[in-house]
Amino acid sequence: MSPPTGRVLTLLELLQSGGVRTMAELADRLGVDGRTVRRYVGQLVDLGLPVESVRGRYGGYRLARGYRLPPLMLDDDEALAVLLGLIANRRTAGDAGDTASETAAAKIRRVLPERLVRRLDALMESLAFTGPSGRPAGPDAAVLLTIADAVRHRRPVSIRYADRTGRRSDRTLHPYGIVSHGGRWYVTGEDPGLGEDRTFRLDRVADARALPGSFEAPAGRAAPDPAQRVLSGFATASYRHEVTLRIHGTAERIRTRLPAAVATMEEITDEPALDPADDPAGEAAEEPAGEAGPAGERWWRVELRAERLDWLPGVLAALDRPFVIERPAELRDLVLDVASRLAARARRS
Repeated sequence: MSPPTGRVLTLLELLQSGGVRTMAELADRLGVDGRTVRRYVGQLVDLGLPVESVRGRYGGYRLARGYRLPPLMLDDDEALAVLLGLIANRRTAGDAGDTASETAAAKIRRVLPERLVRRLDALMESLAFTGPSGRPAGPDAAVLLTIADAVRHRRPVSIRYADRTGRRSDRTLHPYGIVSHGGRWYVTGEDPGLGEDRTFRLDRVADARALPGSFEAPAGRAAPDPAQRVLSGFATASYRHEVTLRIHGTAERIRTRLPAAVATMEEITDEPALDPADDPAGEAAEEPAGEAGPAGERWWRVELRAERLDWLPGVLAALDRPFVIERPAELRDLVLDVASRLAARARRS
């Protein structure tokens, strides 16, 4: 490939990345003067590519909006990275049958050089996936794009939603953001009718359409954190059991077993000093109330909700820190029963 041809293709790649590229920027990136840039642009236009000239202080060149440019130009590493992502996505989709991933991978594979196809085949022969195939259903593309546009432009949206019981309803939402968590997609925002925050799973949204007008974030919440709102929603959702614990340890250690999506945490400043009988290692004995112990350990009130309690004894055992179960009494009985059974089995062994 001659140097001028290579620079023309580089110019094409720069324009493909989107936006307006100024004459000075293009000349600097290509290592040529402005006159040469104009000549290269003319060559692209002669090839039938819709390069537009933008006038004004921040003018330059850009590709026409919505133009789909063949062929896709990726180097070996870029093509392989895209294909591996599509293959992994299709594998985890399982029976969901991610058609878009499958057809996109097939299109890219067809235009790859033979040497790269052989390398990809060798990789696939040596590649294994662990865990079950299958994942939660993804959101409808049209719904996702409609809500994303509403988030960006602060527009209210009307959605048709089915809750976990299958009951359908029409909702109006002022969306703050879209969050991906645990393989699912969520939108969080304010329900203007209730004046309360709500979080909806996007795979349960059957239809979404933008409504006229716009909205502003309420006072004091000009920049809401959508991810934190989603996690807080999980931790405070309505479930069968409401659990309150007091745990002595660092916030970081507790969060390794009880993340923000599971539990809320609040430091206790008036908790009595830890009794040495509750801490055989003596790590926190004689600690003044409200002060940090070794490695920054403190008392924390941890609250969570759960449909079942049987997983909590294992979590508390794994934390290996002093704790108090405030409620429910059923959890105390369950922890004592598990401890008793483990001790009995250890004695028999």
